[in-house]
Amino acid sequence: MNPLQWLVPWEPSLAVAIATVVMALLFIKGGGRCRLRFRQKLYFWTGLLTLYAVAHTQIDYYAEHAFFIHQLQSLVLHQLGPFLIALARPWAVLSAGMPQAIRRLIQRISVLRSMRWTLNALFHPAAAVLVFAGLTIFWLLPSVHFIAMLDWRVYRLMNWSMVLNGLMFWGLVLDSRSQWSPGSRITTMLAAAPPQILMGILIFFTPRELYPIYTLCGRAFTGMSPLTDQQLGGLILWMHGTMMSVIGILIVIRRELRQPRRISCDPPINKAAG
Repeated sequence: MNPLQWLVPWEPSLAVAIATVVMALLFIKGGGRCRLRFRQKLYFWTGLLTLYAVAHTQIDYYAEHAFFIHQLQSLVLHQLGPFLIALARPWAVLSAGMPQAIRRLIQRISVLRSMRWTLNALFHPAAAVLVFAGLTIFWLLPSVHFIAMLDWRVYRLMNWSMVLNGLMFWGLVLDSRSQWSPGSRITTMLAAAPPQILMGILIFFTPRELYPIYTLCGRAFTGMSPLTDQQLGGLILWMHGTMMSVIGILIVIRRELRQPRRISCDPPINKAAG
């Protein structure tokens, strides 16, 4: 196979393509108004391109035909990709790249009482843990997972919910400028780990096939038994998913030991005008 063919979407999605291009353009435009470090640019572009790779290339085919590849895809969509983007702290940059009319509209919507109540509820630590861990468990329930892998609309809803929730969760717990205290952010990441560990253990040690949809649709790796595929997927959720919480906690502790540095988004100074 031509290596470039790996970049061809398995199931083209206009929404994924548009969202990726818009995020990239906003970051490039906002980056011209903000003073960014190389590390921030590296985190953002790596996170964005990683999300695109697992959602809109041939990797998506293997995610639909092997449970452990699907778990690797979910790990990137829900954790690694959003984690890297949140590390870049790009929110001020993306805002600076938006047209002024859109920024004004967002500001007007954000001050509405109903919107403030909704945001306060969603951004509460307990709600953040419940939604983050709950989404992981919900989409892995055998009956739900069967439908999601069979219906492309539910499949895309699953992937989008993972990405959006991941951006919200990691953006809240990794941003030292949020209203949450360092203790709340660390506690939130600690609380999100046990449900994933438990679900991974249950999948790993279940002696029967929980996800027959991969057998029905045809497995990408015919030499691998369904139980081995299932155990690898459970192990990924059990071990690697929770590792992100550990890394996140270490990052929060490290940042709290240093003076936080704000991102400046002032427009470039016109030297000729000076």
